[in-house]
Amino acid sequence: MFSFLYHLNTTFGKTFETIDPRTGEVITRVAEGDKEDVDLAVKAAREAFDHGKWPRMSGYERGRIMMKFADLIEENVDEIAILDTINAGKILTHGKLLDIPFAAKNLRYYAGAADKIHGKTLKLSQEMQGYTLLEPIGVVGHIIPWNFPSAMFFHKVAPALAAGCTMIVKPAEQTPLSALYYAHLSKLAGIPDGVLNVVNGFGPTTGAAICSHMDIDKVSFTGSTEVGRVVMQAAATSNLKVVSLELGGKSPLIIFDDADLEKAVDLALLGVLHNKAKLIIINLYVLVLVFLVQEHNFVDVMELQGEICVAGSRVYVQEGIYDAFVKKAAEKAKGWVVGDPFHPNTQQGPQVDKKQFDKILSYIDQGIREGATLLTGGKQVGEKGFYIEPTIFTDVKEDMRIVKDEIFGPVMALMKFKTVEEAIERANKTRYGLAAGIITNNLNVANTVSRSIRAGVIWINCYFAFDFDCAFGGYKMSGFGKDLGMEALEKYLQTKAVVTPIYNSPWL
Repeated sequence: MFSFLYHLNTTFGKTFETIDPRTGEVITRVAEGDKEDVDLAVKAAREAFDHGKWPRMSGYERGRIMMKFADLIEENVDEIAILDTINAGKILTHGKLLDIPFAAKNLRYYAGAADKIHGKTLKLSQEMQGYTLLEPIGVVGHIIPWNFPSAMFFHKVAPALAAGCTMIVKPAEQTPLSALYYAHLSKLAGIPDGVLNVVNGFGPTTGAAICSHMDIDKVSFTGSTEVGRVVMQAAATSNLKVVSLELGGKSPLIIFDDADLEKAVDLALLGVLHNKAKLIIINLYVLVLVFLVQEHNFVDVMELQGEICVAGSRVYVQEGIYDAFVKKAAEKAKGWVVGDPFHPNTQQGPQVDKKQFDKILSYIDQGIREGATLLTGGKQVGEKGFYIEPTIFTDVKEDMRIVKDEIFGPVMALMKFKTVEEAIERANKTRYGLAAGIITNNLNVANTVSRSIRAGVIWINCYFAFDFDCAFGGYKMSGFGKDLGMEALEKYLQTKAVVTPIYNSPWL
């Protein structure tokens, strides 16, 4: 790993600093791509798609190389986890047990699908025969966020590789290191030149060049709703390239008064801060990112800092258990261990950078000014690095910014409700629609509420229950297009219809 960082530090040309959020200090410098660099990367990807081996390989052969890529990731899990810890503030244990194994298994999931991409035989109404072909969409631009550098890299890259696409990946400027390492491993795995190109840089330059490039056929973006608008505009004013967007969220977690109080508090804190997560383990590897409040088969893992688009930051608690819930939540939040993500006892690491750190603290100040009650937290932890106390507000109203805006930090807004109908109405009172959680033992309530909330994924008596086979994506201003599941593969394919006459037909 250290020779890898030395290589980055000696890169010629324009560079920019990448920062360690634990200390605020510079780790190294990485190459800063501009429009000319994007042009070069697109030229390589275009050549690889139009004339290269990757789109013309059998699905089996692409899958075999992707499997090798996954093996290399697992062989280097320690190095990659360290990169994400020093670059993104990710908890080291979380990276080693979750993020990096999840990335490798994501690759394997789509590697298994690569030779199962089939069209259909059509029964046409005329004396014709027809069939469809599913073909790779072409050259893809992936723009990924900083909160899950490894997982999000392969949310985009894995299905695009399986489909036979070539691509340019722009990692977030805050967290470029693991993406560069993955590019290195892809080469070792046997992915041909030009298929997977990583270009570092900033949104207004490198990202804008990708979105507006005439030789890119599709852009897949994960990030804020505000930037998503810019991505769409650039795509529309260039070559009308296909766009998929996974954007912001302000997800509700609705807790009914028949819920187990202890488990409900644990899930609520997990939803926006972190909890001692219970993970299903199969064959000593993490199979899926499922957090279940159970009393068996678990390992303790630390994370979140609230830096996740599906954070359950709007928590609605039914009036029968509201007071007890508030008391219990405050007790548990005050016991949170915030600190160095390399330390095994740490439950919450630093925010990714000073900009995000300052943004979160400004929202906390805004909540206090608007009249919400600061139940716990709200301040910086220590004097060095970008650490913030777990923060819970009560006496919160729907028109407050801490309820309406995506904060992307460890801030929970607690609210009381009376009826099922009220909970549904208030949960839907948002411009977002990414996720929602429901905690109840009443099956009728669970069914009614889950069918009534306008969001892309609904978790009942669990939270962050991601699985490779379960499509993920939002409603409303949370974007469109899916990651994960076979739906993610479909967005990197296009359908071609082929029709021929039946020559022995008496009608022809």
